[in-house]
Amino acid sequence: MISDALRRALTAPGDPALRPLPDQVVALLEALRAPPRLAAHLRAVHDVAAQLTDALADRFPQLPVDRAAVLFGAATHDIGKVRHPEELSGPGSAHEPAGYDLLLRHGVATSVARFARTHASWQQDGIDVDDLLVSVADKVWKGKRVTDLEDLLVDRLAAATGRDRWSVFLDLDDILDRIAADADRRLAFQATHPVRAPASGR
Repeated sequence: MISDALRRALTAPGDPALRPLPDQVVALLEALRAPPRLAAHLRAVHDVAAQLTDALADRFPQLPVDRAAVLFGAATHDIGKVRHPEELSGPGSAHEPAGYDLLLRHGVATSVARFARTHASWQQDGIDVDDLLVSVADKVWKGKRVTDLEDLLVDRLAAATGRDRWSVFLDLDDILDRIAADADRRLAFQATHPVRAPASGR
């Protein structure tokens, strides 16, 4: 039986309204009795990833994106914090390999489990555009803009479209500015959910 606190984190509408997580992810978070704040965070990043992929599909339809993979990656990128809840309120990267391992142990394919490892490793070789999109969503949900990360995405967009890099940058900057505008409200939503469910389960 899941706690009321986790249930609220998974179902509360949010302001702005947040999309529900994929059913498979909800079932996994419930089975793991995930911290409510983690569930709220995953919902925020998942929603931003959906906004981002929709906007890119509209402005850059030539960009090859596996939208389902990106959304699943955004919905599970920090799941390793179930094992390392101290990283919900402090720094640390132990959750990255832990999340990848946890997802594999629960039958998730390596092709999408990888985002648990790659979301903070976007400077490494072998990172594709889907990985970059999860990384960008994990930054811009709270209004953080990372120039080096966004430059990598601009490069992919320019290569896919054949457009001038500066023109691509302006379009991406506009998309990210619009998404970042709601960052304070997403942060407030996350903060209303406790790092740990009350001991009573309520």
